[in-house]
Amino acid sequence: MASLKEIKNRINSIQSTQKITAAMKMVASAKLHHTQAATERTLAYAEQLTDILQSLLAAEQEFDSPYTVRREVKNVAIVVCSSNTGLCGSFNANVWKSLEELIQSYKAKQIHIEFYPVGKKIAKELQKAGYEYHDEFVAIADNLEYEKAGKLAAQLRELYVSKQVDQIDLLYHHFKNMVQQILTHKIYLPLSIQEETKQADNTSYVTDYILEPSVYTLQQLLFPKMLDLQIYTTLLDTTTSEHAARMMAMQTANDNANELIRQLTLQYNKTRQQAITNELLDIMGGASHA
Repeated sequence: MASLKEIKNRINSIQSTQKITAAMKMVASAKLHHTQAATERTLAYAEQLTDILQSLLAAEQEFDSPYTVRREVKNVAIVVCSSNTGLCGSFNANVWKSLEELIQSYKAKQIHIEFYPVGKKIAKELQKAGYEYHDEFVAIADNLEYEKAGKLAAQLRELYVSKQVDQIDLLYHHFKNMVQQILTHKIYLPLSIQEETKQADNTSYVTDYILEPSVYTLQQLLFPKMLDLQIYTTLLDTTTSEHAARMMAMQTANDNANELIRQLTLQYNKTRQQAITNELLDIMGGASHA
């Protein structure tokens, strides 16, 4: 059985660690509220931009854009997002597990894969597994800016247009709420624009847009802008999910620390009571012999 001093030292050690986890939770909470607000605003803008593009092009019979061309998939680029640091629960482990499954799926189809990791944790896992990857954008989320995301998006567009890859995938966490972050896999390119056919009824109408200077000019403007925005919102989404995951992990650590302190305090009191009882028995036994 541990001595009273050992139990007391362990309680003090857990309390010191709990102060650190509580501080980390507060930092993660502050960062979460900041990125969550930015993500919500950006996602709303991206949705409106997509709606505008679909509305403008819905009446057109053909899309003449290199970003919508579909080819036989022989080469794939995967942009996979993780955090730069740990202590965020199973956040990074889930990304790596999903990426491994995706790799095996493409290997079975004999598809060549190029990796564009965003986040030091997933880059480290790729290195440990022996995969080569492009390291230009690993630390892009350290101080996330739209211009940095635009550079990544521009490089990905160039890969696709120049036919170096036939498909570009995104693997990242989507922030749903404080407790749930959904691991998401989607195709970034080729771009899929869903044509919506609206039937007029008594309560709705179809807007007839006059496009100037031309639909081609609008495509040239809106497609790259939407693709840049999609990369930026993906990185924002990942960062928000990371802060939420770390906040929940620190909350769990605090709860576990409280439970450990409770158990150790109970053990300390029992041990102390047993020690006092033993001393009293020794005194009483000595008195009787005298």
